[in-house]
Amino acid sequence: MTTKAISGIRPTRIELLKLKKQELLAERGHDLLEEKLDAMVIEFFRYVDTYKNLVEKAQDKIDCATKELSESKMILGSNRLEEISLSAQKMVDIPMDTRSVMGVRVPRITMPESIKAHPQSGYSYLGTTARLDEAATSFEEAVRIILELAELEGTVRRLALEIRSTRRRVNALENILIPRLQATRRYIEMHLDEREREDLFRRKRTKKLIQEHE
Repeated sequence: MTTKAISGIRPTRIELLKLKKQELLAERGHDLLEEKLDAMVIEFFRYVDTYKNLVEKAQDKIDCATKELSESKMILGSNRLEEISLSAQKMVDIPMDTRSVMGVRVPRITMPESIKAHPQSGYSYLGTTARLDEAATSFEEAVRIILELAELEGTVRRLALEIRSTRRRVNALENILIPRLQATRRYIEMHLDEREREDLFRRKRTKKLIQEHE
């Protein structure tokens, strides 16, 4: 499919110079965007790999915590375990803001020293079991990993959107704008060459007529 020249542009040398500058800028912009796209793709897959590893780590920690809780339930009984759960500490508010990755704003979660409102367990150690303490610790560690996963998922999503947007811009420059600029430049060059040949022909003809007249 032949690329059409940009309509409405006069075939003059001034316009030709302008087009050459635009073409050069478009090609430089295309190269810069391609470099940015390659770097973002590398960064994207690095975060994806980290995310996959954290998912496995979170699942292992949840499985471990669930097993410890089940063992505590066998020792303490359902009613006693439910009573203890009512005295559990609430989570603190988790600070959230953003940071920049390859010029893209992505979420950032500031992890507190303790995710509980108070460092104490909230229940008396008398009449409980060490397995319950271990389960509580494992669940807290699992929550920390899940918060990291939330931050990573947000980062991966934002990078994916930016990669998609940048790829569209690269394709638009590569397949639409630059070819049209090139086609328009060639059209003007052909027009100017044709005009120059006509001018040369007229000069030769005029010279010949003058010579014949003399």
